[in-house]
Amino acid sequence: MKTKEVQEQYNQYVLPTYTRVSMCIVKAKGLKVWDIEGKEYLDFFSGWAVSGLGHCHPAVVNAIKNQIRKVIHIPNNFYGIKQGQLAEKIIQHSFPGRVFFCNSGAEANEGAIKFARRYGSLSGRYEIVTMKNSFHGRTLGALAATAQEKYQKGFNPLLEGFKYVQLNDFEALQKVVSDKTVAIILEPIQGEGGVNIADVDYIKRLRTFCDDRKILLIFDEVQTGMGRTGYWFAFQHYGIEPDLMTLAKSLANGVPIGALVVNRRIKEEVLVAGTHASTFGGNPLATAAGLAVFKAIEEGGLLTRAKEMGEYLRAGLEKIKQKHPAVIKEIRGMGLMLGVELHVPGSDIVNRAREAGLLINCTQDKVLRIIPAMTITKRQADQGLDILDQVLASV
Repeated sequence: MKTKEVQEQYNQYVLPTYTRVSMCIVKAKGLKVWDIEGKEYLDFFSGWAVSGLGHCHPAVVNAIKNQIRKVIHIPNNFYGIKQGQLAEKIIQHSFPGRVFFCNSGAEANEGAIKFARRYGSLSGRYEIVTMKNSFHGRTLGALAATAQEKYQKGFNPLLEGFKYVQLNDFEALQKVVSDKTVAIILEPIQGEGGVNIADVDYIKRLRTFCDDRKILLIFDEVQTGMGRTGYWFAFQHYGIEPDLMTLAKSLANGVPIGALVVNRRIKEEVLVAGTHASTFGGNPLATAAGLAVFKAIEEGGLLTRAKEMGEYLRAGLEKIKQKHPAVIKEIRGMGLMLGVELHVPGSDIVNRAREAGLLINCTQDKVLRIIPAMTITKRQADQGLDILDQVLASV
């Protein structure tokens, strides 16, 4: 088949819910992907940060092979070995707590919203404060939490009880919190919102504020989790613990999975039998892959690598900024989650980069996202930077 044939098939049989580019990927390994015509690309996008270890990492592939021979699905009214083991790994590397497994980041955030609502039900609290330019998913609850009108348009009435404030504006947050507020949810780094980073002082003040008012502090680490920022989880940059944390994306390096982590500092039993569930959540394939991800990060020293390569890439991007000051406004980010804010729209740059063999992404119209796998080498970093430099020179 050729790309055009695949496109025609999609046009006829697949709902057009995505803006797709004319490219059909058929093979991937590490940071390289190949399209159906055989062209090779360097992947600095990782599918919205899903492939944190790179594509088809041997540890994940072998874990799936070994598991698929034994059992693929276990109903959640029975026990399975891998689900408990993965929950233990998550807790060992985050904070004392317990885990609910699902299939995606949106589902994990829906679980957090349900947890918060049920937690506040006895005291009559239900309002949740979220941040402008946030992104928490496409399901209706997560969409109501996502404070971007472009995603909410046409889906009203949304789930009520959400208030929105600007990230890092503590005074604005104080003004919207009421006696009905039960939770505050934020991304430590807003990915879809433009790679906006929560300030350390803001998070510390927020933790104290929530403690004083018995408000749940929820961290959406769907994109920042699993080592991308140089720590296992981004909350560890701030010296605090959230009450709830949501995970997905690179947790199983491409196998669909999501997780809601509940801190044991919450003494109440909130989500008990019959209050929440997921048919496929924590299935043997996904949890086997998740365990392989933890092992690969630990044995490969990938947290240190994410820090070092993040600094290396950022230094390279700063040099490119000096060469193209009329195009690049600012470089920001943590570890291997970097944003390049432009003075001009970024869609044309993304398209030209792809034509030159580099996959990147643009969000908020003018922010290029650079989110390669943690296994990236300096040679690959240099190759990607060279392509981006050449593309910017042609703008």
